[in-house]
Amino acid sequence: MDFQLRPWSIEDAEDIAVEADNPRIAANLRNVFPCPYTLKDAVDYITDCISKEGSRQITRAIEVDGRAVGSIGIFLLNDVYEKSAELGYWLSEKYWRKGIMSRAVRMLCREAFETFDIVRIFAEPFACNAGSRGVLEKAGFTCEGTMKNGIYKNGQIHSYCIYALLREEAVGNF
Repeated sequence: MDFQLRPWSIEDAEDIAVEADNPRIAANLRNVFPCPYTLKDAVDYITDCISKEGSRQITRAIEVDGRAVGSIGIFLLNDVYEKSAELGYWLSEKYWRKGIMSRAVRMLCREAFETFDIVRIFAEPFACNAGSRGVLEKAGFTCEGTMKNGIYKNGQIHSYCIYALLREEAVGNF
């Protein structure tokens, strides 16, 4: 399926408010992702992305057929983790399993390695989130381990995984 990654625009807020307002999306993300997801949440998120773009992060809207239907970002860390960045993403449920996200991950990782002086990009999907784990594996990430009972979400303890892509693994693979 065709899609594009592009910078955020405040005009994306209405689309994002509709697409993100899905408990099945929120169930696999950190608590900072609200549920329900309102227009104000979308405006606040997009405004933050626009204001911080290029400084220590790259964030992009995922657009299909002229509408923003998801988000992907890479966020630089600091202190002893300054050569690492964290990847985060979500996509409207109606576009799951269409090959969009694994391609989007590869595209944004390439941009991040070209833009920033980092050696590692990592993601932390919930262990039970087979879809997200598959996305990362298709994009060339390696599962480095499982953190048993490492998170608390919606009143339940869950495990999560650490996936990483190293610069030297990415070179030539994109």
